[in-house]
Amino acid sequence: MQDGRVPRIKNRAPAAVQVTAEQLLRDAQERQESQFRSPGQRIQDFEELHEYRGRKREEFEKRIRQTRGNIKEWLQYGNWEASQNEFLRARSVFERALDVDPRNVKLWLSYTDMELKSRNVQHARNLFDRAVTFSPV
Repeated sequence: MQDGRVPRIKNRAPAAVQVTAEQLLRDAQERQESQFRSPGQRIQDFEELHEYRGRKREEFEKRIRQTRGNIKEWLQYGNWEASQNEFLRARSVFERALDVDPRNVKLWLSYTDMELKSRNVQHARNLFDRAVTFSPV
């Protein structure tokens, strides 16, 4: 086969056990190794934390610029900011996302959920009021 010739088939009889394409795919998937996960980054001091957050923000902003209408990206960004206890930044991200798609229910729910987790009940109530005015049912 390496020299350009077609290989000769020696046994042309049908196999005793026929294998389907689904079975081949299932076997290949079972043999495949689990996905490689990079180790979590260990942050040693405040300066490294600041650099890490800056890098992540740049990545999120780049993805949002590329796919402005993709609410999933906005949600990931806002939730990441909230996970970093940067609630002012998270609010800013969610508000910018609401400018893009003010009728997205998932966005409103995620935003109010973030406010409730940060124990800002009054702001969550205000968000529910705003959500109802944007998309009354």
